[in-house]
Amino acid sequence: MDQNTEVDREQLNEEADIAADYLEGLLDIVDYEGDIEMGIRQGHPVVQIVADDDTDIRNLIGRDGQVVNALQLLTRLAVQQSTGERSRIIVDIDGYLKKKRDRIVSLTLDAVQEVLETGEPVNLQPMNSYERKIVHDVVREEGLKSRSHGVDPKRYVTVYQKQNSEELNESVATDNGDDAMEEYDD
Repeated sequence: MDQNTEVDREQLNEEADIAADYLEGLLDIVDYEGDIEMGIRQGHPVVQIVADDDTDIRNLIGRDGQVVNALQLLTRLAVQQSTGERSRIIVDIDGYLKKKRDRIVSLTLDAVQEVLETGEPVNLQPMNSYERKIVHDVVREEGLKSRSHGVDPKRYVTVYQKQNSEELNESVATDNGDDAMEEYDD
């Protein structure tokens, strides 16, 4: 292992430790029981809260993940306050992010199947950037194309076949002249 990788790993572990301490303090304040697990996934520090009591855990997830998203933002700010560096830490509550990802993958595969059967583009419901990234990755793996349209919070993804890309560009330019539009090419 080279020295940069060692330093990066050490920094990610430090961020996870700071985040775990911060979240442990929050759990104490709200008097929730939970274990904190730390790790590094795809170059990001990850902290997960797991508990046996589903009632408390559901409160930490919130409707459509609003509470866990807020906890992640607050945790990132706490880590940044401590380290002086912007953090990309991921906070998960009882596997919520994995379940969410699985639902998005399933929804995307359904859209891919519909495009393959009908040859027509399929628009998905508005999603945040994390969700759209998942869609774009799955669509690319399936050999189709995808494009994001609109402006947050109503930004959505269209799934289409490769040969329809010029037709899609023309219809989007005609139908949505003011919409922000980007094809996902990462």
